[in-house]
Amino acid sequence: MTDVAIIGAGIVGAACANALTEAGVSVVVIESDIVGGGATAAGMGHIVVMDDSEAQFALTHYSAKMWNQLADEMPADVEFERRGTLWVAADEQEMATVHSKLQYYTERGVRAELLNESDLRRAEPNLRHGLAGGLLVVDDAVVYAPRAAAWLLSRAIARGARFQKTEITSIADVRADQIICATGAQASRWFPHLDIKLRKGHLAITQRYPGFVNHQLIELGYLKNAHGVNEDSVAFNVQPRATGQVLIGSSRQFGQTNSGIDHCMMERMLARAIHYMPSLERLDIIRTWTGFRAATSDHLPIIGRHPEQPNVYLATGHEGLGITTSLGTAHLIVSAILGTKPQIDATPYLPGRKTIRGRDHHSLN
Repeated sequence: MTDVAIIGAGIVGAACANALTEAGVSVVVIESDIVGGGATAAGMGHIVVMDDSEAQFALTHYSAKMWNQLADEMPADVEFERRGTLWVAADEQEMATVHSKLQYYTERGVRAELLNESDLRRAEPNLRHGLAGGLLVVDDAVVYAPRAAAWLLSRAIARGARFQKTEITSIADVRADQIICATGAQASRWFPHLDIKLRKGHLAITQRYPGFVNHQLIELGYLKNAHGVNEDSVAFNVQPRATGQVLIGSSRQFGQTNSGIDHCMMERMLARAIHYMPSLERLDIIRTWTGFRAATSDHLPIIGRHPEQPNVYLATGHEGLGITTSLGTAHLIVSAILGTKPQIDATPYLPGRKTIRGRDHHSLN
């Protein structure tokens, strides 16, 4: 019998396989589709340190450092680039938020730089005139997530992990000492009480326009929109790709199960992008697509041992931060399985907090 079976070969499952085999654990990865599919293939591949809460900061910061430590080992097709995140402030009110974020990051050892209006224009000439400034978080990066997942899994396989392509109909069918559910939005299929909602997102990518955009660009309003769990929203979110293409986001829709393009939502998203970057309107879009991410009500992932099934571990609920936090998630999972002390406090992400609907926190611990 295998020590650990990982269900799901997206970025989180692949990261768990890599970390477990590095620790000498016998692993099988079970996937019904392609490696790096699902939410991994539908994301922007943004590795970003976030500050919505201390728990979110701890996991994203720790994970981002792990990504940067691996950078020199990654093959070229992973397309890892330290582009930096440029949070764009539209007005003086948002510049006040920039100052607050700058203080928060610098106090915690994250490199960040304040940009005024002219600095912003020099950094990103295609942004519209009249924007107040921004905050550049220097060491944030972008990565081509499907290839990153494949690379992490290949490292695990080189250490003896097995890959099994099959459809799992029941957790009871999995033969292993420990089981990790890393199926993202599909986790509620086996654990219907989990506090997970599907969040649908749209993306668009252009032809190659090298140098059109230099940093991962995000409007500060993105943070405000990110907290909604029921309302549809769009935000300016544009990323340069190593290919010279421009990746355009982002949108959020809850309560949607149809994977087709919602043309009204796509038009809203593109209009928002053009509002910040008018010359985007001249670029040719060659592909649009959607994906579903697993969102929790407290905006934190669910990581750790299932409170009622002691041989089952959950690694889901990452919403739009699964790429960033995959390496940190894997570290927490390995620590939980091996009984070692993790580098960051695992408590905020445990399945027993309030992530199982209809049951209170204390009854699960």
